[in-house]
Parts: sequence; structure tokens; C-alpha cells
Amino acid sequence: MSLTAFPRPDRRLHVAVDAADPRERGRRRGARLAEGLATALDVYDRLFALAEIPGTTVRDDARRALDAIDAFRPALREQIEGIAEGAGAEPWRVAALNARTEILARSRAVPPGECSTVVRRVPAPGGGTTHLGVQTWDWHVELGHSWHTVDSAGGAHRYVGLTEHGILAKIGVNSAGLALHFNILGHRDDRAGGLPVHVLAALVLEEADDAAHAVELIRSAPLASSGSFLLFDRRRAVLLDLSPDGVSEVPPAPDGTLLRTNHFLTPGPARREKTWLYQPDSGERYAFLRDRLDRAPATGHDELLRLLVTGAGEPPVSCVPDPEAPLGRRWASLATVLLDPAARTARILDGTPAEHAERPWYTLRA
Repeated sequence: MSLTAFPRPDRRLHVAVDAADPRERGRRRGARLAEGLATALDVYDRLFALAEIPGTTVRDDARRALDAIDAFRPALREQIEGIAEGAGAEPWRVAALNARTEILARSRAVPPGECSTVVRRVPAPGGGTTHLGVQTWDWHVELGHSWHTVDSAGGAHRYVGLTEHGILAKIGVNSAGLALHFNILGHRDDRAGGLPVHVLAALVLEEADDAAHAVELIRSAPLASSGSFLLFDRRRAVLLDLSPDGVSEVPPAPDGTLLRTNHFLTPGPARREKTWLYQPDSGERYAFLRDRLDRAPATGHDELLRLLVTGAGEPPVSCVPDPEAPLGRRWASLATVLLDPAARTARILDGTPAEHAERPWYTLRA
């Protein structure tokens, strides 16, 4: 079954904003997203209900998230509230989208579908080496209309990439040449109340000068939930396990490759992993990709892209949904992202890696 069984837009929404004032930057984003945001809110309302999370709990968690954001980076709260103003939504509703990972962590009722990421050190065109990254973004197919490409300027750095409607950031690269791939993990102590991981992604893309600076920012953040940030610039790549236990760095393979699916790769947080969320799928995808990398080293974006193309009988790195499955169980690779920090570009495919020749690519430069 192909994703073409599920209607997708002929042209993906692109939101470009440039405003030094964070609330105004948010308002401009919200105004562009108003119609699509209502659809995203409706789908997430249904997912929260399916996860057996009461509406009052969603609201309370969202407001706690806003307070945590305000205490750490008030400008990011201003952006969220600006999106709500521009779209005509209540601020806590937009905050709930930005904290959707933390809110959904309350439940075991809706196991997620998730992503695969590879970053590799490769020869640079002008000599020396650089890093390139590729990722599938796998999520509920019902949200296939609820994401957009973004170009946000006005903070310390401009950044480009993709994100969901109403959510500040997800995957991208900034004008300083810092790139970020983002996967979700699951820890038994995950909860709302800290800085949401999607808001942390926005912080990194807006503020980080390079990979080392990004790590400093992340270690300073009040985390109460889990995720994986794969941060890289031309010279350095760092893979982090983030959890309520803290921040742990994953060592690269001898060839400099960093590979991520959706389980912890460091022993501390792994002891408290929600193994029922992503296993055995995550381990199978990881082993499959590791074997492919060992047998066919990738030296460019085309080779990295081919690594993620899978078919029947193989672990679902290229993830296609079952049209007969109910809400909450139809996972899809909604997008494929190639990041090049040296060129400060994000190339975004509206579909799975296997659809690279038939679906549109969008190229953005920070």
C-alpha cells in the first residue's frame, strides 16, 4: 500500500516569517496557519482522547508547559502565544501541540510510529570533510496535511526545515551551519512540566552557533521528557540521549557514522526505557541500517537516501500506512529530510524515501 492512497496536497504550505519581536514572529506564523491549525488541533484532540487523557489534563499540562517555557526562555512563550493570536486560537491549545510529546507520554494506549536517522562524515567538495544527514519523519497519516516547511528569521539565527502546524520547530538547519535531526524516545519518568522537546528544538535552531554550543544549551535546559537530538555542523556531529535522567552522549561508529532509531543507546536512561513503545521495531530498524552501512558505505546524499528505502519483508524504515487500521495505528513516513550544514540547506521530500522520484522536493537555505 502506498501513501498515495491517502490524499496529500499538490503543494506543501511554506511559512516564511522575519520579525525581531518574538510575539510578532509568532503572529505572522499563526496568520498563515489559521486554517490548517484547526485541522491539526482536531486530530490531536482525537489522539489525546484515544490515549485516554482527559481534556482538562491536556489543558493543565499545556499551561504547565507554558510556565516552564516562560521561566527558561520567555521569548519562546511569546512566539507560541503569538501563533495563537495570529490563528485565533486559545494559547493553551497551541501550547498543547508544542508539548504533545510530553502529554502523550501519559498513556500506553497509543503506541507511536517513529523515525530513522543517519548522519555521516563525508568528503567535502572543497577538500577536507563535512557531515550530511538524512531522516524519515514518521507519524500518524491523519496529520499528513498538518505540517509545513518553515523559514524563520528574527532570532539570533535564521533557520529552515519542517515542522507541524502550530509547533515552533522540529528538524532543520540554521544560518550558522548547525543542523538538527530529532527522534522521540520513551522513558518511564517522562512527564509534562519541563521544557518540551519540540520547544528545545526551536531554542537550538534559533540560538546555537555550532554543535558544541547546542550541547551547552541542551544541558542547561530543564528537561522532564525524552528525545534524541543529532546535532552536527561541518566539523563535529553529536548524538544525544535526552531523558529525565539528564543528557548522555552516544559515541559514533569508527567511521564517524551516527545512527538513530527510537531506543536509548546509553546505559543510564536505557534502564528506565518504555520498551513496549518502540521495540522490537526500533532495534530491527537499527540493526538493518547498521548492516547496510557496513556493506555499502554512503558518501553523499543520494547514497544516504537509498539506505532508507525499504520494501516488503524488511524493517519499515520507509513506513507506509495500513488503510484498514484505526486512528492511532496508521503510521507513515510523512516526509524525508536531507540536511547539509556546510551549505546551510534542508531538502525536504513530501513522502517516503522510496518516492523520491515521484513526489516534490523542497530545497530551503538558511
